[in-house]
Amino acid sequence: MRKKLKSITNKLYPMAFIAIILVIWFVICQLKIVPGFMLPSPQSVVKALVNDFGLLMGHAATTLQEAFIGLILSIVFALALAVIMDECDVLYKMVYPVMVLTQTVPTVAIAPLLVLWMGFGILPKITLIFITCFFPIAVSTLGGLRSVDADMIRLFRSMGANKRQILWRVKLPYALEGFFSGLKVAATYSIVGAVISEWLGGVSGLGVYMTRVRKSYAFDKMFAVILITSAVSLLVMKLVTLLQKKMMPWKQATGEKTK
Repeated sequence: MRKKLKSITNKLYPMAFIAIILVIWFVICQLKIVPGFMLPSPQSVVKALVNDFGLLMGHAATTLQEAFIGLILSIVFALALAVIMDECDVLYKMVYPVMVLTQTVPTVAIAPLLVLWMGFGILPKITLIFITCFFPIAVSTLGGLRSVDADMIRLFRSMGANKRQILWRVKLPYALEGFFSGLKVAATYSIVGAVISEWLGGVSGLGVYMTRVRKSYAFDKMFAVILITSAVSLLVMKLVTLLQKKMMPWKQATGEKTK
């Protein structure tokens, strides 16, 4: 009972903060401190969301499809590269600094080049999402693999375990926490990256819709897209958290015992 009350209390704090922001936003709009065409009121944003809900859901489906494909590809390649770099120190020393260097290049600067090379189809969008999501997953997983207890590896070797068995039985379970930490970041990046990539052109998607309404100065509809993007990002992060609990039941059991 006490644990449930504590969980409810912890959720009330962010909800209270959001409520304060909404009240301040409402007051600013009511007092017309900022012109309505620059900052639409919460009521107009909700109205725009309700009126264009069907259209927005259609665009959101396209954005989710791009984000999902890009995220899955980044997971596969990031896991593969992390395992290979963990096994090969030479490759780690060669590739890791380059991976870090790639993060100094803003994705907004890469996007026009991808469109120039790949056209206005889905391919440049998936590529941009892949580039955005790859780094946090690869780095977090690699950090988990390289921080495995050396005594545990020696113990398994003394019992006759080969490299593959050590990888599956020791390293990957140990690296799961780091992997999911990176995946939570990448999952939110995938949605944002998809929207940004759609700014450069396309037929459908939340970014395409946002570009169209921006040109017509319908900022209430732009705010509606921001709300949907935030809601989808939170939902995806929640799904990742549920997946983490499913794949790491021992961590949840340990946490309950500690409490």
